[in-house]
Amino acid sequence: MERKWWKEGTVYQIYPRSFADSNGDGIGDIPGIISKLEYLKNLGIDIIWLSPVYKSPNDDNGYDISDYQDIMDEFGTMQDWDTLLAEMHARGMKLIMDLVVNHSSDEHRWFVESRKSKDNPYRDYYIWRPGGEGNCEPNNWESCFSGSAWQHDEQTNEYFLHLFSKKQPDLNWENPKVRQEVYDMMTWWLDKGIDGFRMDVINMISKVEGMPSAPPQEGRKYVWGGEYFMNGPRIHDYLREMNEKVLSRYDIMTVGETPGVTPEEAANYVHEDRHELNMLFQFELMDIDSGNGKWDVRPYKLTDLKRILSKWQYGLGHGKGWNSLYMNNHDQPRMVSRFGDDRTFRLESAKMLGTLLHTQQGTPYVYQGEEIGMTNVKFESIDQYQDIETLNMYHEKVNQQGADPAKVMESIYIKGRDNARTPMQWDDSPNAGFTTGTPWLQVNPNYTEINAKQAVSDPNSIYNYYKRLIQTRKNNLVLIYGEFDELLKDSETFYVYTRTLGDERALIVLNFTKTDQTFELPSDVTYNGFELLISNYDVDPTQDIRTFTTRPYEARVYRLK
Repeated sequence: MERKWWKEGTVYQIYPRSFADSNGDGIGDIPGIISKLEYLKNLGIDIIWLSPVYKSPNDDNGYDISDYQDIMDEFGTMQDWDTLLAEMHARGMKLIMDLVVNHSSDEHRWFVESRKSKDNPYRDYYIWRPGGEGNCEPNNWESCFSGSAWQHDEQTNEYFLHLFSKKQPDLNWENPKVRQEVYDMMTWWLDKGIDGFRMDVINMISKVEGMPSAPPQEGRKYVWGGEYFMNGPRIHDYLREMNEKVLSRYDIMTVGETPGVTPEEAANYVHEDRHELNMLFQFELMDIDSGNGKWDVRPYKLTDLKRILSKWQYGLGHGKGWNSLYMNNHDQPRMVSRFGDDRTFRLESAKMLGTLLHTQQGTPYVYQGEEIGMTNVKFESIDQYQDIETLNMYHEKVNQQGADPAKVMESIYIKGRDNARTPMQWDDSPNAGFTTGTPWLQVNPNYTEINAKQAVSDPNSIYNYYKRLIQTRKNNLVLIYGEFDELLKDSETFYVYTRTLGDERALIVLNFTKTDQTFELPSDVTYNGFELLISNYDVDPTQDIRTFTTRPYEARVYRLK
């Protein structure tokens, strides 16, 4: 397997609005990020993925871009951004920018022109359609943020498509001029010196010809039509063209956000022979506790979690591609609250989950605050939330469908995106040291116990464990490039696997329960000796590994000789 810096690195995702505020306006900014680079360097981070900092009216927190080549005023200036890039490169860190080109803001100059008239030169930059029967929406597709995916525009009496907010009209990738505009913009950023792109919902840019309605569902006016716009008919044509015209000319990292892909489809995006992307984000694990949609929370078993993770290890491992390893991000709840225990065993379970992510094959992603074990938040009132998806869902379920507000709030506590967006907890001073002003979103009240200042100074903290974990992975290529094999597949207690690279072999043992559990190594795993590489509890390194007792959420990584 070919060695690459983006395979061997560790990515840290910064959500700028919530990371660090330098000027007291309550909103994180670029100078704030610059002030914390040493903290990230000390952790061992070598790649930073920056969520959007472009000019935006902020209908969807920066994912609605009005100018792709300028910086949002709240975040600073292009000069600040230039300084950030220079400071990162001076520390040997690389910068990945978010690329949001399925849609723009409705305030982008292209769309301002597009809606003026049907014969405007920019009309075809977006997807316009006349109304259907009775001058209603052209089809029954539901937006990702609920309601119709079509918005009527009185100026020309037509509808435009928006798979997300009505302020995020979809770009028309069928139009070669649109594609060229995007490639020119990407080239502009790459020439400024960035090191790659994370591509927002990139598998939605190709829509099925004719855009037919989805099969109707009883009691629903609008229906999710993902089969008509996810992994569409021309998606690979577009990505190969993008690779040929732009990506292949630079030594960069690309990761595509691709909801709804299978491992087989994913290989078409990331196999080295395909010349498209390096890796992608898939969401199968993120849907593990979803019943009828995201907000219908269902219990799951450990074997469900292992089946999903191992499926992707086998499906994209062994030279078929490359995985992105994550359990939370700006759109997902905090991983220690969702997959671990954020109360009694917060430290232990956060370390165990981190061990899982840093010992599978793929590039690990750390989301800001994960390294100190930040948790979900429970705001008392819906008025304390800011996320458009959460607010739209609450309004639809409570105000339109008459659902019990308390039950809807429970699902928000578990799944809402603002769980990940509460400000970074730097210290125990007011507002967690995030801002001297009023934060744009309230700080999680537990910041007095959970904060970076405490974590950096405590040798037993999650932060210092992550630091060792990142270094352990760097020092052992078997943990990066080794083939994955799962053991004890039917266990509802342990997730156990080996990684093998030539003569090197590693054994990873993870206890996913809140109680002591006896581990027994399968008899067909042979070895002459062993060395403990890392563990989240104190362990006697000479203790035999054939059978031993693990404590709640214990993680051990051994090198087998």
